[in-house]
Amino acid sequence: MKKTKTIIIEGVKDIDLTHIFECGQCFRWVPAEGGEYAGAAGDKAARVSLEGDELTVEATGGDEAFWRGYFDLGTDYGRIRAALADGEPRIEAACRYGYGIRILKQDPFETIISFIISQNNNIPRIRKNIESLCRTYGHPIEGSEEVSSDGEKVYSFPSPEALAEAGVSDLAALRLGYRSEYIKASAKQYLAEGCPACREELLSFHGIGPKVANCIMLFGLRDTAAFPVDTWVKQIMNDMYGFEMSDVKGMQAFAAEKFGPLAGYAQQYLFYYYRDRK
Repeated sequence: MKKTKTIIIEGVKDIDLTHIFECGQCFRWVPAEGGEYAGAAGDKAARVSLEGDELTVEATGGDEAFWRGYFDLGTDYGRIRAALADGEPRIEAACRYGYGIRILKQDPFETIISFIISQNNNIPRIRKNIESLCRTYGHPIEGSEEVSSDGEKVYSFPSPEALAEAGVSDLAALRLGYRSEYIKASAKQYLAEGCPACREELLSFHGIGPKVANCIMLFGLRDTAAFPVDTWVKQIMNDMYGFEMSDVKGMQAFAAEKFGPLAGYAQQYLFYYYRDRK
């Protein structure tokens, strides 16, 4: 008997699955047949497809409201792009190129651990590290083989309890390297103090620096004023605005003044445009 359910969301606008899943904000979604994407959100596995203005989600869990929220379908991205381009014409090309990007509503703890893993790492390895972590400390999601990209079970993202109890050497065996200590310590702190609410609280977590904190603020806590600065963004700000590559504070101050509460959206459009063109 089929263990998944199909949710069809009609009338969607400003959405492109490739741009959403390939723009660096998440690591558990992979291409499937026919332009579809398969992956997981926490403990829910799904396969999603888009035809015209109709988004189809075949999922092991979550109702329409959950998936509408996950894809941020209540936000008018056309208005955001227009506002960004109106305030800064030089971003218009990036906004056009990144049409369809939406900032997913991801679980904060999953985002914290995922972006700790992302430090000094590349996308293929990040994906492998996270999947190894899920297979070891998560649980198989019932029915997920029906929607996965390879017909195999998908595993849930580990709970804070599971990672807090994990041995550092066991985590290191998953090729997590020095990040193993950060993962265990962050899980323990998350359990002790709860979900961090601001950048300063994130910076108190072992192994979280300014760049990772801003990524978590944007992708996990949905602070759209956050402006993560990585190597790509440094190059963008150097090329477009003449900032010295080391002047991260200057870049962030500029973004706050120029883009305000839309700085996170600006970062995504610029990052995706520049990375793909290079």
